[in-house]
Amino acid sequence: MTFAITQTCCSDATCVAVCPVNCIHPTPEERAFGSTEMLYIDPKTCIDCGACADACPVDAIFPVDALAPDQQEYAAVNAAYFEEDGQPGPADDSPNFHTWSEPRFARSLPADFAPLRVAVVGTGPAGMYAAEDLLLHTAAEVTLIDRLPVAGGLVRYGVAPDHPATRRVGETFARFHTHPRVRMYLGLEVGRDVSAQEIAAHHDAVVYAVGASADRRLGLPDEERPGIVSATEFVAWYNAHPEVAPDAIDLSAARVVVVGNGNVALDVARILACDPETLAGTDIADHALAALRAGAVREVVVVGRRGPEHAAYTRSEALALRHLPGVRLVVDAHDPRTGEAIDAAGPRDKASVLRDVDRERVDWSRPPGGERRIVLRFHSSVRGVSGGDGVQAVEVSGTGEGAGEGTRIPAGLLLRAVGYRGLPVTGLPFDEATATVPHHGGRVDGMPGTYVVGWIKRGPSGGIGANRTCAAETVGTLLADAVAGTLPAPKGSARAFQRLARRRNRDLVDARGLAGIERAERTRGDREGRPRVKLATVGELVSAAKGPWRLTR
Repeated sequence: MTFAITQTCCSDATCVAVCPVNCIHPTPEERAFGSTEMLYIDPKTCIDCGACADACPVDAIFPVDALAPDQQEYAAVNAAYFEEDGQPGPADDSPNFHTWSEPRFARSLPADFAPLRVAVVGTGPAGMYAAEDLLLHTAAEVTLIDRLPVAGGLVRYGVAPDHPATRRVGETFARFHTHPRVRMYLGLEVGRDVSAQEIAAHHDAVVYAVGASADRRLGLPDEERPGIVSATEFVAWYNAHPEVAPDAIDLSAARVVVVGNGNVALDVARILACDPETLAGTDIADHALAALRAGAVREVVVVGRRGPEHAAYTRSEALALRHLPGVRLVVDAHDPRTGEAIDAAGPRDKASVLRDVDRERVDWSRPPGGERRIVLRFHSSVRGVSGGDGVQAVEVSGTGEGAGEGTRIPAGLLLRAVGYRGLPVTGLPFDEATATVPHHGGRVDGMPGTYVVGWIKRGPSGGIGANRTCAAETVGTLLADAVAGTLPAPKGSARAFQRLARRRNRDLVDARGLAGIERAERTRGDREGRPRVKLATVGELVSAAKGPWRLTR
């Protein structure tokens, strides 16, 4: 019996490294790596050893005969990847065994090279992959810095609470928080507490992994009006981000419009439409769960400019919508191109996922009924909103040929999910057009010893696993500069930086404090039968870090 990779695949290729028969593709050596939605197991080559499942950091790999009913389709998804000509796979049915050799660390420094002191700013996946590379392949000392008093970045604050397996990659990163060559300064913000120049003066190199924390705009007039909210804020709200107020989201409307066709748009739609009780056993923010329970949302309309064949979401996330308990998925048949694309789709085409989904010409003059449903409306663009000081309706028009007339969709909330955008880092150059830091191979232009990794380096594209190869490139560039002798020598010591950081912010959280936060959240979760109950304010996080006796409910 073969194994299959399912929805929560992070594509970091840990499974590829342990597979003895080369049955998982694309591999990091193949051109398609990083451009496919997930990794795939060839059922003709798999020998059912289970090594990939044991190594998977997000529990995305299962035996085909053990797949849950809502995951059965992933067996066909994996097999379909190898059915077309040109896809990787053995020429016959015999296993394609790896030829193993002595391990080589291509990014290691010479044995007699003095250990580097490297600061990594940002503790999300990009920063932690860079830190992992440095700690495993060199004798470097790593300083982890984050502006929030808790580590994790998008693993903690960007992954939907009903995807707990994806969050488990954070456990892989957490083992490095207490590494003997790691020093941690959480709650230390560059530009507020310390400058980029001060960090550089105390380290051989600095790697910025600050992500893309802002969002792209729709370009609507009066886009700041109440009732128009970014998906960035909404996701942070239901994940208990301390910078988003518990009352930031109003869910009193029966219908919500989500603009965007990526995975974030589907995450938002899923959380809004599902029965709140299905989230009660997750680590969703207490205030978000209470608001969803008390809210009136029954219908979520996902509006996308392109057709279903060109949607930005992944097949796996679309498949998940089809199996959402108590929620009916509907495709709006307002444009004939939508149905034509679905009917013409091949088995590997994204649009084929919607073949068995109900299609109907939605009558928007009718208010949502008692059933919960998600409506996918393709070939549409939002042109404006109406409703005085808030939102009462969203004006939508068609796109491309056969666009037709505009449509008024009554709704009380508009969520934009059209992409993330990076923000300037004080002291670093910034390209406004791409919203990234200009660099070559991760080396920041004009700033020796300064590097970038992740979304601030390449733009907001790629999931968790894409950061592994991105970090490998940056760390490789950093180490090449170290060997070439082009890194500026630090003027201050590690102890001097510690004194500076604690002088600037007396509420800094270190590894011991982070462990205190972890204990506090898990203890609260145990009381309620949940994996954890997140602390939702900076004050609560800092208090838990200083000692459980300071924490109040």
